[in-house]
Parts: sequence; C-alpha cells; structure tokens
Amino acid sequence: MINDQPDLNQLPNELKFAFQELNVMRFLQQAGFRKRFGLSCARLFQLVFVLLFHQKNWFRLLESSKADSFPGKDAVYRFLNHSGFAWRRFLTLLGTATVKKVDALTSADRDAVFIVDDSMFERNRSKAVELLARFKDHATGTFYKGFRMLTMGWSDGHTFLPLDFALLSSSKSAINGRNANIDKRSHGYKRRQEALLPAPQVIVSMLDRALAAGATASYVLMDSWFTHAPLIGEIVARGLNVIGMVKNDNKRFLVHGRKLSLKELYAAASPVVSRKRGILRSIQTELPSGIPVRVVFVRHRTKKHEWLGILTTDLTLTVEDIIRIYAIRWDIEVFFKCTKSLLRLQKEFQGRSYDLLISHTTIVFSRYMLLAWQHRQTTDARSFGGLFYLLCDEVGTMDWVVALQQLLDLINEVAQKAGKKLSALIGRQLQQWIAALPSYIKACLPISCCES
Repeated sequence: MINDQPDLNQLPNELKFAFQELNVMRFLQQAGFRKRFGLSCARLFQLVFVLLFHQKNWFRLLESSKADSFPGKDAVYRFLNHSGFAWRRFLTLLGTATVKKVDALTSADRDAVFIVDDSMFERNRSKAVELLARFKDHATGTFYKGFRMLTMGWSDGHTFLPLDFALLSSSKSAINGRNANIDKRSHGYKRRQEALLPAPQVIVSMLDRALAAGATASYVLMDSWFTHAPLIGEIVARGLNVIGMVKNDNKRFLVHGRKLSLKELYAAASPVVSRKRGILRSIQTELPSGIPVRVVFVRHRTKKHEWLGILTTDLTLTVEDIIRIYAIRWDIEVFFKCTKSLLRLQKEFQGRSYDLLISHTTIVFSRYMLLAWQHRQTTDARSFGGLFYLLCDEVGTMDWVVALQQLLDLINEVAQKAGKKLSALIGRQLQQWIAALPSYIKACLPISCCES
C-alpha cells in the first residue's frame, strides 16, 4: 500500500513553515479551488509557487533530470488558464490574515495606511494576448503594449502587503478584445469586465473588499494621478482620510469664496516655520465638493526652484506628520521593483489568456507576501534581495541534505537490527566517515544521532 502523502511534503522546510503559519492552503480551499480529477489544486499551486526559488522556468524544469517527478505541461496550464477560480478572493483572504499577524507586531502609535498606485504590465512582444492594449509610459514618454496593473496594498511603514490588484485594459486603444466563449457566471468574466472600467471606480471597489475582509487603516495614500475630488469624496465617505500629491492642472480650491488654482493657492498660503527646510508653505482650503482639506507645499528634491503640493483631509495632522505619512507611499514602488526584478512578474509564463495573467500575478503577489512575513520576523536588517537569494540557496541545497539524512537513518536502522559486534563496527565506520566530511556538510546533519 502507498501512504497518502500530504501536499506540504513537496515544499522545502523553509517554505513549509511559512505556508503553515500563513495558512495558505486553507485560504486556497476557502476560495473554492477544487478539481474533480487529476492533481489537486494545492499541489499545482505549490509547484508554480516554488518554481522561482529553483531559479528555473517551467520549460527548463521539464528538461531537467527531475522531469519525471513533475506533472505534464498541460496540467499546469489548465490550472492557470481556468476561468472559474476565485484568485481575488484567495489573495484578499491571505492578505488580510497576514495584515492581522503583522498588525499584532506593530505598535499602536504607528500609522497603518492603504496605498494605491499603478504600474506598467508590459507585453511588448505579444500579439494575440487577450485584452492587450497600448498605453503611454508617462515617466519616459514612450508607448508600450500590455496593461495597467492597478494595485492596492497595506503598510505600517515597515512591511508592505498587497491586498488586491486589477489588470486594466482600454477600450479606446485596445489591440485585442476579450474571449467571447467565457462563461458569464465565472470569476474570469467579471475580471474581464472590470478591466475596462475607469481606475477610480476600481479603486473604490478594492477599498470596499478590503474593509469587508477585516483590513483596517487610517489613511489612503495616492499619487497625483488619483488625487481628484470625486475619488476623495468616495474615500472620505467610507471613514478614511486621504493623503495624496496634487497635480498642477485646472483643479480649483475654494478660499473665502474664491476659486484658486494650485499656483494661486501657493501664493495665498502662509510660510511654515519648521526644522525641515524642504517644507515651504501650508494652507487650509476646500475642494469644490465642500470637503475641507489642507495643502502643504514642499520643495522639489531634484528641481530646487519648483515645489510640490501634498493634500490631506485630516486637518489634525501637523505638516511634519503629513510628509512623514506620505513618505510611506514609496513602499509600493519598492514592491513593484521586487516583483518585476526578483519574482519574475510578467516573465515567468507567457500565456495568451487573461486568466493566466491574473493567476500568475496572484501567485507572484503571494510570493512577495511570504517574503514580507519572513522579513518581518528576522531580527537583522537584511534587504528583500538578500533574503530572496538566501532562500534560493537553501531550497537548492535541500535535495542532497535530505538524501544524506535518509542515508544516515537507514544505516542507523540497520545497525540497530544487527548484532552487537556488527553494530559496533558499523558505528565506528560511520563516525570515521562523518569525521572526514567537510564542515559545511556537518552543519547540515544531526551528528549526535549517529553516535553509537
């Protein structure tokens, strides 16, 4: 008889403990990931999750000597292309549970925030990807093919955790349409409908789902692309305050019944006396919708003759606190850099369906969440890059460590069943062999269990 092996047995020990602490498999089951036959969803999820830490893509893994121990290519791609799996529900459950674990380690004096931002999801070499569109990169002024990856995460200034995302397409600059054969009752069809909605409407839905799942924060941090009066009003109506950079466009602010532009508002603002030289001016004003706000003007870091405006709806904050809290927004930029450079977002699987893009992005976000949880538990100040490569090294050495341990266990078992003289002989030979091993191998083996 073959014993039923638990799904966590295929994970290295470093990832197994993190999976158990975060209850990843339980949330996968709660999100409704089930199959009628074949390999389980848990095993396929773990296979794709661990793939990166072996530093091989799926094609190279199937060409290696271990190819016989892995499922076929079609099984993995059917899992990733399935339109009925609730990937968003899984990410929200995992994210909010991790937030509660991290929040228990955080002082009550620290400010917890939601951060909203978008990033490029490039597929420049693709032609037949579903819902592919053309967008402009405003940082470089060039155009790219792909999607806008709108992301919302939670941060306490030390740990960033992604909670939700949407891959937005465009109906005006679309290259390909959506698949007409998708079941309209499925989660994949709803994600495709969401891809064509305006970003502010998607942000409000993300906040509602995060609050309903139990995530809590005091502020919502946004870049200048999202700091507009309609979205600010929706966020304030949900009991959250907004801190965001203000774009110098045709927006108007009410001061004593007069409508002022941002430049005119800067001229009307009073100078601020602060220890920080970069803080220039501050003024309390109102948006056209009647929401009272405070706008703080700070000096541009690279262009000394220019200034930037930061808006907040919390009038009790000092100007120093406004700048300090808004600086937490940089965590999401670090998150985008790590997922693309280290975790192989948009590179590991080159699928054409929109469902595969959603499923793989969710798995990449889960990897980052596991690294963030392990990083929070470490006592030293290691960066995410160093932690990632150390974990890759540990996963790579796990095979021969387990093999040596099994060999020692087998020799000890044979020695215990043999006679006293033969057992003593085996023990002496084993001790001599262990004494001749290099020190880095001895450190991986429990030497004490080999003593006669």
